[in-house]
Amino acid sequence: MSTTDSGTIRKLRARLNKGDSWLTRDISTFFRNDQLDDDALDEIETRLLTADAGVEATEWLMQRLRAEVGAGRVRNPQQLRAALKKSLVELLAPVAQPLQVPDFIRPYILFVAGVNGVGKTTTIGKLALRYKREGKSVLLAAGDTFRAAAVEQLRTWSERAGVPILAQGEGADSASVIFDAVQSARSRGIDMVIADTAGRLHTQAHLMDELRKIKRVVQKHDPYAPHEVLLVVDATTGGNALVQALQFHEAIGLTGIAITKLDGTAKGGILLAIARRLALPVRFIGIGEAVEDLQPFDAEAFAEALIGE
Repeated sequence: MSTTDSGTIRKLRARLNKGDSWLTRDISTFFRNDQLDDDALDEIETRLLTADAGVEATEWLMQRLRAEVGAGRVRNPQQLRAALKKSLVELLAPVAQPLQVPDFIRPYILFVAGVNGVGKTTTIGKLALRYKREGKSVLLAAGDTFRAAAVEQLRTWSERAGVPILAQGEGADSASVIFDAVQSARSRGIDMVIADTAGRLHTQAHLMDELRKIKRVVQKHDPYAPHEVLLVVDATTGGNALVQALQFHEAIGLTGIAITKLDGTAKGGILLAIARRLALPVRFIGIGEAVEDLQPFDAEAFAEALIGE
């Protein structure tokens, strides 16, 4: 059962679909005389596909929904909402795995990857503040040395969060920066290193090779590092976010995903596509600019926000 309070669900619903669920909008018009119209299921299927849920997730959900309808358990809008929510939670619950940072790993090394423009650096800053508030000491590693503004943006977040940052000049070797940060964290007894990596296109093979190099270098400190490889994707890019996730996972082995800018789309179905295709843990979702708008992913709260009341 979800532990998310009703206020959070209302906020998520308002941000995700501007207060009117795309999935169950006008749901009462789907029924006549306690029977679903013949084209109602086709309409739901179309809405899922146009909301970037993808073919695999859509087929999976529709198979379950048709089974409920065929068994006679969907005779009114309330039962349809319940059936939809049940299927959504069943799809999403396995990937709703908040990031746990164990105390016995020090420093805990968190890589953050993603293409430029997805909110990667902002996500790092919010994570730093979150974990500092939880009582952990955090060091930021400015490994995105290819974009001049990236280091300064991360430095601004380090000041805002009140955590130290290790940075070198523009064009410095990313692996060296992150290696030095891990070494510094170890010598200073810091709990956690959050490492930014150069924003890159998933199609740029040489830059993906550099990510592999960074992993190898850090593993000289700890053969099990990095302990989390978190990919940040932008919900507003739709199916391209799934393509990014697939290619980054193939290249460097992701352990989690953060989906940002859900407040900027009335769709949000890309989360369903990622859950079905990759089954990777969804650690966080972003539904706004504020620090508290980066939230651990809660499957039931998300499903309830999609379904509405």
